Amino acid sequence: MNFDYTDEQKLLKDSVQRFVADHYALENRIKLASNAPGFSADHWKTFAELGWLTLTFDEAEGGFGGDQVDTMIVMEEFGKGLVVEPFLASIVLGGGAVRRGASKALREAVLPGVMDGSIQLALGYAEEQARFDLDDVVTSAREDGDHYVLNGTKSMVLNAETADFIVVSARTSGGQVDTDGITLFLLDSTSDGVERTNFPTVDGLRASEVKLTNVRVPKEGVLGEVDKGYDILNAVAIDGILAIAAEAIGAMEILYKDTVEYTQQREQFDHPLSEFQVLQHRMVEMFMEYEQCKSLLYRATMETAQGSPGAERTVHALKHLIGKAGAFIGENAVQLHGGMGMTEELRIGHYFKRLLVIDLQFGNSDHHLQKFAA
Repeated sequence: MNFDYTDEQKLLKDSVQRFVADHYALENRIKLASNAPGFSADHWKTFAELGWLTLTFDEAEGGFGGDQVDTMIVMEEFGKGLVVEPFLASIVLGGGAVRRGASKALREAVLPGVMDGSIQLALGYAEEQARFDLDDVVTSAREDGDHYVLNGTKSMVLNAETADFIVVSARTSGGQVDTDGITLFLLDSTSDGVERTNFPTVDGLRASEVKLTNVRVPKEGVLGEVDKGYDILNAVAIDGILAIAAEAIGAMEILYKDTVEYTQQREQFDHPLSEFQVLQHRMVEMFMEYEQCKSLLYRATMETAQGSPGAERTVHALKHLIGKAGAFIGENAVQLHGGMGMTEELRIGHYFKRLLVIDLQFGNSDHHLQKFAA
């Protein structure tokens, strides 16, 4: 495998780095996260102007024609600043489902707005009883003439509060945990019967419980084939895992570097903390966990982008390692900073909370270890 970035990817990385450095000081991030809608509309417009919102879409449709590697580059840099704009929810998840499953007419109607930033998307896949299983779906879709009627509730839907359209999974046939019988629908978030209960999450983002009561969706809103939506949903989830894993790598880098810098400045017994051998060992372990995760991220992302056999198993291994290493690095960063490590004024605690949430998204460490071993 060639791990070198292309010239275009290097430019992309540099542009995202500059944006994060210029706009994502901790106090700016806290201010954005504390006020509705939880992100900056001006930043989102800048994303569109810089072409980041076109990244994953085909060139024939006005996109950049990128793949998971390009998304990884952006998300790793976003992780270093804990960026709150809904790139993951709208572009990777919602956009990924529309890109894979929508008809040509539907793509032409929706994707231009997604790429210029005027339309935002969300993906509703999680349900209360399902825990981490994508195929555990009780939200129902009943055919009624030229429409489907949807009923059910989707939990923890990122960016649903500001999304113009929401991709939801619903059961059109089969049993509760059958992979066959799941269909994906693109519904207008302002449709009659759509009720959103919005709330902030512990990591500074925003999510919603979305209740669907007799929501009518035209048949043109079906993504992919009826009863065959699971494969699209699973592919989108894999892209989502790779994206949040890259974000986690960025957060881990900040944590271990901030910790090393702090121990070089903080003195105890007339010596910097960094001179104590037991603390040196611990920081080396933090660095090793970070490097292992980064190496596996590169492998999983490139295997997925190339369509390699066994790529999904590598993704399971990656998600397990990210959850395990994220907790280890975060806990040690907080401990080595002392009590101030969890204060709102220091960014350590904010990065640790984001890593803990990433562990739970699309299945926690234990869940993916079981999937890897299956």
